[in-house]
Amino acid sequence: MDTADMCAALERQRRAHLQDMTPDAAQRLDRLDRLAAMTNENVEAICTAISADFGNRSKHETLVADIYTVQSGVAHARRHVRGWMKPRRVSTALTFRPGSNRLLPQPLGVVGVVSPWNYPYDLAIGPTLAAFAAGNRVMLKPSELTPRTSELMAALAGKYFKPEEFLVVLGDAKVGQVFTELPFDHLIFTGSTPVGRLVAQASAKNLTPTTLELGGKSPAILDASVDMKRAAGSIMFGKCFNAGQTCIAPDYALTPRDKVGLFVEATRSAVAGMYPKLAGNPDYTSIVNERHYQRLQSLLRDAEDKGAKTIALNPAGENFDPALRKIPPTLVLDARPDMAIMQEEIFGPLLPVIAYDRLDEALAFINGRDRPLALYWFGENAGNRDHVLANTISGGVTINDTLLHFAQEEQPFGGVGPSGMGAYHGHWGFDAFSKLKPVFYQSKLNGAGLLRPPYGATFDRILSLIRKFA
Repeated sequence: MDTADMCAALERQRRAHLQDMTPDAAQRLDRLDRLAAMTNENVEAICTAISADFGNRSKHETLVADIYTVQSGVAHARRHVRGWMKPRRVSTALTFRPGSNRLLPQPLGVVGVVSPWNYPYDLAIGPTLAAFAAGNRVMLKPSELTPRTSELMAALAGKYFKPEEFLVVLGDAKVGQVFTELPFDHLIFTGSTPVGRLVAQASAKNLTPTTLELGGKSPAILDASVDMKRAAGSIMFGKCFNAGQTCIAPDYALTPRDKVGLFVEATRSAVAGMYPKLAGNPDYTSIVNERHYQRLQSLLRDAEDKGAKTIALNPAGENFDPALRKIPPTLVLDARPDMAIMQEEIFGPLLPVIAYDRLDEALAFINGRDRPLALYWFGENAGNRDHVLANTISGGVTINDTLLHFAQEEQPFGGVGPSGMGAYHGHWGFDAFSKLKPVFYQSKLNGAGLLRPPYGATFDRILSLIRKFA
């Protein structure tokens, strides 16, 4: 789709919005129902398309992370959308009573969604369902790196929705750039931090409100009080799920120096338990394309050249055909800040391990870098846990596990600073794509006239009285 076609599509959606600026609950529920049907009736096709795009993508991972998350999000929105739509009572200062305040949630209009390749269905449809719940129309630009899935979503959108409700725009990175420059009423982008900076600049040209869901280097902290077997199992699950191609995957592990050896053995056991074999195992996902595969290999070579020790967790001792683009989970010991693997988001099954002597030393390491999208803490010492929570800033946290804060519909999901801006999921998604319009309702009986000219002694007495109640 070229620039003129995208502009025309946006204009059609905007005209449709102006003809029906505040869809009622029945209309919103109908769109959510059709989104659910689009998902539920095409599970096999979605799983097949995603696996074909990756070379091999675990069907079970797709069912959990792309299908179930959408089903859960739609179900949650359906249960709550009527309540979310209602005017919200807001307290009114005594000096303005008997007038009253309300917040009126109002659809913004047309929401632009730019989604990534790593969870190509969920991260496209998740924001879309939130925008629908809020009463908006949606234009979606999915990733060109998962073309089969993007083409399938375009076909399904055309089957279940009118183009003035929901339209999928296909194209390469140049199309994506033009898409982000369109004057949407809100834009949400999920992707890397470097591209997120460009998106923010593009949307700023139109002063388009923008939600950025980015990434970064999310640490896992193993406390001295850690249950090592439990922690290693959770960390390696988070690192191996989708072969680490997850924005909230644990990016590096901070481990007490005297427990590094225990951690290595525990991770070895954890991987063997989940993946007795890796190379031909359909549950172990491939790296999405050759460029990313070579990027990860380069990170390993750079780390080894600079003195790191790498340990491939390869339970069956298999050889890996490069054509399969599978990399065994690999620990990188003695990782240093000057290594490339510690300077960019890994997005693969490689896990640097950094030893620390004191907890505050680990926190200083985290706080000396960009604020991460996620943080994970493992241990039994509640005081240390609360110390970490109070002295780090991250998008979200899971305690004694990984990834699961993303799945909480009752919690916002989003980053902070370089890891993101704004949040969605559940009620926060509804609010992100709504204008919460403040309205003051003046009562017939009011004293506002006493504050109008001509000013004099009466005004001074009233102002003095108001100040006492401020």
